[in-house]
Amino acid sequence: MELWEPESRCRRVQHYAASGSTLPWDRFSAWLECVCVVTFDLELGQAIELVYPHDVRLTEKEKTSICYLSFPDSYSGCLGDTQFSFRIRQSVGHKLSMNGEEEKYNRDAPVVLQWDRAHYYGFVYFRQVKDSTIKRGYFQKSLVLISRLPFVNLFCSLLQLVAPEYFEKLEPCLEAVCNEIDQWPAPVPGKTLSLPVMGVVIQVWIPSKNDKIGTSPLKQPNQENLLPAPMVIPTVNELDFFRCFQQILIHIQMVWELMLLGEPVIVMATSPTVSSDTVLALTSCIAPLKYYCDYRPYFTIHDNEFKEYTTRTQAPPNVVLGVTNPFFIKTFQHWPHIFRLGEIKMSGDLPKQIKVKKLMKIRTLDTKPGIYTSYRTFLHKDKALIKRLLKGIQRKRPSEVQSAIVRRHLLELTQSFIIPLERYVASLMPLQRTITAWKNPPQIRPFNQEEFMKTLEHAGPQLTSVLKGDWVGLYRHFIKSPNFDGWFRMRHQEMRKKLDILHFEVLCQADLLKWIREKSEVEIVDLVLKLREKLIKARVHQLPVREDLLEKLELYVETVISSLPHDLQVVLHRH
Repeated sequence: MELWEPESRCRRVQHYAASGSTLPWDRFSAWLECVCVVTFDLELGQAIELVYPHDVRLTEKEKTSICYLSFPDSYSGCLGDTQFSFRIRQSVGHKLSMNGEEEKYNRDAPVVLQWDRAHYYGFVYFRQVKDSTIKRGYFQKSLVLISRLPFVNLFCSLLQLVAPEYFEKLEPCLEAVCNEIDQWPAPVPGKTLSLPVMGVVIQVWIPSKNDKIGTSPLKQPNQENLLPAPMVIPTVNELDFFRCFQQILIHIQMVWELMLLGEPVIVMATSPTVSSDTVLALTSCIAPLKYYCDYRPYFTIHDNEFKEYTTRTQAPPNVVLGVTNPFFIKTFQHWPHIFRLGEIKMSGDLPKQIKVKKLMKIRTLDTKPGIYTSYRTFLHKDKALIKRLLKGIQRKRPSEVQSAIVRRHLLELTQSFIIPLERYVASLMPLQRTITAWKNPPQIRPFNQEEFMKTLEHAGPQLTSVLKGDWVGLYRHFIKSPNFDGWFRMRHQEMRKKLDILHFEVLCQADLLKWIREKSEVEIVDLVLKLREKLIKARVHQLPVREDLLEKLELYVETVISSLPHDLQVVLHRH
C-alpha cells in the first residue's frame, strides 16, 4: 500500500471535503492517530512490528520514541501484563493542521481535554510472559494506542478489552477493532456516546467547557440488570487521586503549589505504571487551570529530549518527568524537587507517608523514599482535609469517595486562586460603549502586576478560601511562571474574539449607506475590503455570530459595491 507524506493527508482531507465524501479512516482519526505493535527483536532490540492504519506515516524519530517508551525499563521487572502511558513531541514539520471538526471540538472542550497539535499521547498494554519456544525465553510485546486526545481512562479501558484478545488472535483481530473504531461517532463535548467494540458497548461522556467541573451524568449500571450492561466510563481523563497520591497525601498542599508554579519535578517510581499515573495526576491537580509546561509520564535515557533535560549548563527546565531507571538518580540529583516513591507500605490502615527532606547525600536518594526539596510552601496545610481523609481510611471509605474529596479540595483551591485573576483580567476589557463602527476595536489594557496586587486586599482568595498564608507571594511567583503565561494568552485571545464579535454586531447596526454618501471612492473601496476581511474572519474562525447578521453584512457589502462606478465593481467582484 502506498505511504502518504504528512502534508498529503491535508490534501486528502480537502479533496474528500470538496467531493462531499467521507474520508477513509476519518472517524478513526477523530479518536486515534494510529495503533502500533512493538516487539523485541534479538538483532534490532525494540522494533515496531505493525502500524495500523497502514497509511499513517510516522517519522523515524517518532518511531524510535514509541519503540523505547513502549517497554518498561529492565529494572522494573514487570512480569505479566502492565499498563502505562507516555507523551512525546511531534517531529518538526510533522504537525497536521486541525480540520473543522477538530477546531470545533477544541472550542467546546475544557482546555485540559483539548486536541493537542504538538504532542502525541501513547497508551501502552505490555505483556511479558515466559515462553520456552522463544530464543530469549520470554514473550515480550506491547499494543500501543497513539492519540492527540488525553483520554487516559477511555484508552486504558479500551486496551484492557482489546490487548488480551490481540495477543491471542494477532493482526485480524486488530484490523477488525480498527474498523469498528472507524464507525464510532466523533467525540463531541457535552454528549454521552456509545462506542461499540468487540461485542461490548463502551458508554462515555465527553465534558464540555460549560459543564460543572467534577460532575458526570453517567453512573455505573445496576448489577441486577440481566441485559448485557454497557461498560460505563464516567470520566475520560480523571484519575483516582487518592490512589495516585497515597504516599504523599499529607503533602498535597506542596504538590499543588509546585504544579501551579510550573516547578521542575522528577518522579522516581518503581514501575512505569506508578510513574505515568503519578505524573498525570500531578499535572491535572490544578484543573480547571491547564498545566502549560511540558510533562513526560514515562521518560527513558533513549528519549529524544534526554540531552536537553539532563544538561547541567543551565537551570532545569519547567517539566515534570516520570522515570524508573536508577541511572537517573545521579543524572537528576541537581534538580530542585525529586519525588522518590517506594513500594507501598502500610502503617496501620494508612499507606506510609514519605517525608520531605533536603538532599544531602546521593546514597540517600538511592535507598530512601521521600520528597527531596528545599521548597517552603506559601500557604499553610489544610489539617481538616488530612483529618477527614484519615477518618475515611479508618472507616473503610471507598477509594473513589476519598478521591472525590481530594479532587474537590484541589478544585476549590484552584478556583479560589484563579477567581481574583479572572476578575481583574475582565476589567482590562474596553467598555462596550467605546466600540464604534467607524474605528477599529479598542485595545485591551495590558496586565499590570502591581495594579492586580492592590485588588487582592478587598477581592482576594480570602473571600472563598479559609487557608491562611502568603497568598500575595504565591501570586507573584505564579505571574512569572509558564502556567500564567499560557493562561493569560488564552484569556487574551478570548477577549480579542469577544471584541471582534461586538465590533461585528455594531457594524451590522450602523447605517453604512448613509456614511458612504459623503466619502470618496478610495474610502468606500477601503470600507468594502475591511468588511470582507471581517466576514472572512467570522466564517474561517467560526466566530459565534448569528447567521442573519452575517447575511446582513454580506448584503451591505453588495449594496455598497453596486453604488460604485462599473469598472470598480468589476475589480471588486473579481477579488
